[in-house]
Amino acid sequence: MAIARLLRAVLDALYLVAGAMAALSLLGVFTIIVAQMVARWSGVSLRGSTDYAGYLMAASSFLAFAAALNRGSHIRVTMIHEIFPRLHRPLEIWALAVGCAISGYIAWFACKAVYWSWKLGDLSQGLDATPLWIPQMTMAVGAVLFAVAFVDNFVRYLVTGTSGIGSGAEDTVQVE
Repeated sequence: MAIARLLRAVLDALYLVAGAMAALSLLGVFTIIVAQMVARWSGVSLRGSTDYAGYLMAASSFLAFAAALNRGSHIRVTMIHEIFPRLHRPLEIWALAVGCAISGYIAWFACKAVYWSWKLGDLSQGLDATPLWIPQMTMAVGAVLFAVAFVDNFVRYLVTGTSGIGSGAEDTVQVE
């Protein structure tokens, strides 16, 4: 029991840190945009700033996946659950299993892309010539955390009957 609580605390902390890093990445995008505006007004060129904004945008997206999953912020279609309430458990198990498979597939190939970019010495095509494995690493870390979050919720649902996925009620708008 103590190991399970420790693992739960570590995983929740990982999801929180990844979400905070996603927020910092968005702040970085904002900073680059403002710097580009100031540079344009000053007649100065910021080489590679558009590429870096793109890298940070990808980082913010992928790093936020696990935290968003646990908050219930991803799109979830519950209409089938409402139509067939007796099939709720098998449908939930199926959905979580498919989520584990798809997120695992994405994580595998994101890590493979980082490896091959590093091995081949891929550089960005912009003026900055950034080694591509560096920005791809944030995508791979986010994808792996997303897969871990799906497996975490799948196992939790199998063991306890409830997943850690939030209702998302605080993020939704009710239309009457």
